This record gives sequence, structure tokens and C-alpha cells, in this order.
Amino acid sequence: MKRRVTIWAICFVALIAWAGLVCAQTTKTGTMKTVKYSDGEEVCDLTGEWDAFLENLGEWAKYGSYSNEIKIKLEGRSFIGTRLKDNGPNRPAGSLILICSLDKSGFKNIILNTGFGPFPCKGQISEDGNKIIIEMDTRAKVTLTRK
Repeated sequence: MKRRVTIWAICFVALIAWAGLVCAQTTKTGTMKTVKYSDGEEVCDLTGEWDAFLENLGEWAKYGSYSNEIKIKLEGRSFIGTRLKDNGPNRPAGSLILICSLDKSGFKNIILNTGFGPFPCKGQISEDGNKIIIEMDTRAKVTLTRK
């Protein structure tokens, strides 16, 4: 009887270990897609459609927060983002919202085009390249999530 319980216990542990191994092999590795510039420099590929959440902060808090969708494409060494939804005056669908350039360590510069004009910003890209956070001083924060 003891031998039978031991065999079943070993089989159970082996099954759990095998299931853990299978799950570990099927999870995403977290590597980001990259694109090469014409000079050979490789940077994170931001092209595609992104869900955007725009938060107005500080003196701009009275304008509220809202969502949009942004389409980003690569033009030369710059990534250009346009709004896909209308967000009111000076922010219609198809209008420019974002211009940024990257190097291998992340953002070199970012310009966020608001209803009040273009402003320089700071930003961070997640390790897998699927989330971007852009901050404009104490006035606004934009969170982009890849679709």
C-alpha cells in the first residue's frame, strides 16, 4: 500500500512539473518589435494603432480626461501620431497629436500637439514596447497602449 501511494505521489509531482514547463514555454517572452533606420540604427517600432488615455492635470485639469485612438507611422527618423477620433475644437480626427524620435535607449524628443499648440514632453516605453507614458510637465499625461 505504501509503495502504491509513493508511486502515485511521484506521478502527481511529475504531472505538475510537466504542466509548469508547458505553461512556461507558451508565455510571451516580453521582447519588443524593432525597426531599422536607413543608417542601420535599430529602435523600438511604435507603428500601429494605439488606445490613448489623455489626462489633463494641474492648471489644465478643468478640461478633463478623455480617450482616443492614435495611429502612429514612421516617416524618416520620426514617428508621427494622428488622432482617429474627434476630441473637439483644434483636435479633430486625422489631426496631428504626436511627433517623436527615438534612439536605442528610448525617446530622444517628443512633441505633443494639444488644443493649445505643440509642447515638448518626456516619455517612457515599456520593456515589451506595448505601453508608452508621455508626460508634459504638470499639465498633461498620455498613456498609450498598443492594440
